[in-house]
Amino acid sequence: MNKQWIDVTAPGKKVEHGHLHPLTQVQNKAIEIFSSMGFEIAEGPEVETEYYNFDALNIPAEHPARDLWDTFWLRQKSQIFHPAKRGKNLKSQNLLLRTHTSPVQVRYIETHQPPIRIIAPGKVFRYEATDASHEIQFYQLEGLMVDKNITLANLKAVMEIFFQIFFEKNIEVRLRPSYFPFVEPGVEIDMKYNGKWMEVAGAGMVHPRVLENAGLNFNDWQGFAFGMGMDRLAMIKYKINDVRLFYSSDLRFIKQF
Repeated sequence: MNKQWIDVTAPGKKVEHGHLHPLTQVQNKAIEIFSSMGFEIAEGPEVETEYYNFDALNIPAEHPARDLWDTFWLRQKSQIFHPAKRGKNLKSQNLLLRTHTSPVQVRYIETHQPPIRIIAPGKVFRYEATDASHEIQFYQLEGLMVDKNITLANLKAVMEIFFQIFFEKNIEVRLRPSYFPFVEPGVEIDMKYNGKWMEVAGAGMVHPRVLENAGLNFNDWQGFAFGMGMDRLAMIKYKINDVRLFYSSDLRFIKQF
């Protein structure tokens, strides 16, 4: 009869423990910071309708701003239900992989009453060539605050607090005029990092038409919205020179975090 023999003096096998991906770590840190400022977390589908991804955000089919988003369209269509339209079903909608997390704004406002203070982190998709600073998928964090007397001053204050805690430095923030169809006025958010100004987010006051599409009276409510890429923030924080490294599955890279 064979007997199983175990050498009790042999060293045990070390169990390797995994850890969170750097992008997950960065996203969790951002959520922690905004949560400390009273922002709630809102989520939406990655497969989105044309209405929520474009039309509801003041980007109709004929708008030239649609050229800014190279889109993965799907063959299937969807019949969507729009709470802000008093229960009326809209016509059949084209489906796509969402190009930004901004649709979460409209979806959230439709089912919640102001005041509103949310962030919407998640993955987005763009049909474009990849290089050191561009990927077909990346992570974005959208923010929205709606109340009676919200201004760009509130936006600037929130951004300064976030970047100072995130980068653990005394960060200076400035706003530059820019254009985005879903905000008016629109601004680029720059931060001064290691003595150099760099663009880190797009933002502005929520366009009245977006509030109206979501079911709010723009004469009673106003607010700001912003969007920034988590991949880019991670690249700045950890001095990474190629965004493709995040998606390479190279353990030599991943284990550094």
